[in-house]
Amino acid sequence: MVRPLILARTADPERTRALAAAGVHPLLARLWAARGLECPAPTEWAALIPPDRLSRVDQAGALLADAIQAGKRLLIVADYDCDGATACAVAVRALRAMGAQVDFLVPNRFETGYGLSPAVVELACRHPAGKPDLLITVDNGIASLEGVAAARAAGIEVIVTDHHLPGPALPEALAIVNPNQAGCGFPSKHLAGVGVIFYVMLALRAALRSRGALPPKGEPKLETCADLVALGTVADVVRLDANNRLLVGQGLRRIRQGRMQAGLAALFEVAGRDPARAGTNDLGFALGPRINAAGRMADMSLGIHCLLEDDPDRALELARALDEINRERRARETIMRDEALTHLDTHAQAARAASVCVWQPGWHPGVIGLVASRLKETYWRPALAFAPDDGDTLRGSGRSIPEIHLRDALDLVSKRLPGAILQFGGHAMAAGLTLKTAAFDDFSRQFDAAVRTLGGRESFEPRLDTDGSLETDYLTVETANLLAGQIWGAGFPPPLFQDRFRVLHQRPLKDKHLKLFLERDGLRLDAIWFNHADPLPETIEAVYRLDCNTWGGRSSVQLLIEDARDAA
Repeated sequence: MVRPLILARTADPERTRALAAAGVHPLLARLWAARGLECPAPTEWAALIPPDRLSRVDQAGALLADAIQAGKRLLIVADYDCDGATACAVAVRALRAMGAQVDFLVPNRFETGYGLSPAVVELACRHPAGKPDLLITVDNGIASLEGVAAARAAGIEVIVTDHHLPGPALPEALAIVNPNQAGCGFPSKHLAGVGVIFYVMLALRAALRSRGALPPKGEPKLETCADLVALGTVADVVRLDANNRLLVGQGLRRIRQGRMQAGLAALFEVAGRDPARAGTNDLGFALGPRINAAGRMADMSLGIHCLLEDDPDRALELARALDEINRERRARETIMRDEALTHLDTHAQAARAASVCVWQPGWHPGVIGLVASRLKETYWRPALAFAPDDGDTLRGSGRSIPEIHLRDALDLVSKRLPGAILQFGGHAMAAGLTLKTAAFDDFSRQFDAAVRTLGGRESFEPRLDTDGSLETDYLTVETANLLAGQIWGAGFPPPLFQDRFRVLHQRPLKDKHLKLFLERDGLRLDAIWFNHADPLPETIEAVYRLDCNTWGGRSSVQLLIEDARDAA
């Protein structure tokens, strides 16, 4: 594991004072100022960016209203990750509440590939509910030129809702709603796929309202989908700007109040998490992976059915099935990661490289992205992991570090090694590709050269950004709960503190973790360092998070160690 460079964020004093003057807790004022906030961010629905700021959302809403009033069959085409699953659930729930005949179809990662492909259109034409009149993509479709053309050739129109970056050409759909398409002035470019379809449903409700055509039972309350929007937004690791924090905050509020979908309640139960204390960590690291596991290992429709289920008992059955699939995913990931580390440890050339490129026969294609992520964290280099695909090809997934734009690196390799990469796509931090197996060695060398070219160096150093020292008076359960109640995530990272401690006692836990008893300024504290079992010196400089540990009805503050070094 590469040791990180530890740097402290700086909080602008004027911003800190302004936030404190506005009634913000003094510690939160300092933390928020260090993250660029100048005033408290609004959290109520009235502050949501209006739907009409999103290009073509009103057009899509009107087209969907037309389709519902004409009794047309609608089919949602989802993506096979948590963002796609929650987006699908939001669309199906909202459309049914507004009187639509709607069902869903999700591509199979291993058979039809990503997005609305011609193969998916063929499946849609043979759908058990009948051939649809209109397809609505969620969290995909912006690159589906061939798929949209195939749908139209089959007599099916398409509305695309997506948030991924568009290419030079757009599909010929009836409407495209995407905050990142050219000419869209929507201020929040970081909407997840679930956020985009939520906005489309708001526009649809407005269109039906203006026509006096809402269902007789009353106007659908779309805020009941806020828990799904929060889950998909956090799980997709999009930047939590003010608008996304509002959406996530509203969803967490409903979850903490117990007003969530039956499927989410069941997922909290199987994950052993308390929804009354729900935070972004629960969504990102407990619920999200269980939904994602279905798309990685089996069929994402299982995850979508869980999110659509209203019967608590049936939802719990589905959640338990997802939990079992996630256990299988973890076991497979552990085996593959260990095999990758063993391979890299025994190959001197790989140890000297600026990147990581690895594959083994028998690896599962649904898990390679997770393996790449582990390797990137371990070596702090751009990492690609591959699994055998059909015939003589490999399917790869990559994760990168901030210094290297991964898609640009693959584009450079495709130019230097023509014909080796059959297809690729992605963005700065993650990408996927299909590679000829025979070209793997040449590709590995060229990819490493591309990383060196783009990075301008042969090695990279991770960094750990902290919020500096935490006053001893704040080392309390109350502070831990205050911080846990905030909306942290991508682009708005949770606080890390850095302080000096005396190690009073330490012992290994399960031969892989380190349990610690620390002292600072006369205050004794429990701490734990997960996935680190090596003993520490008597005095340490530690980077840590605050956590509330509840056991036997008693709560106490606990430090979660992220890094610790000899204070000397």
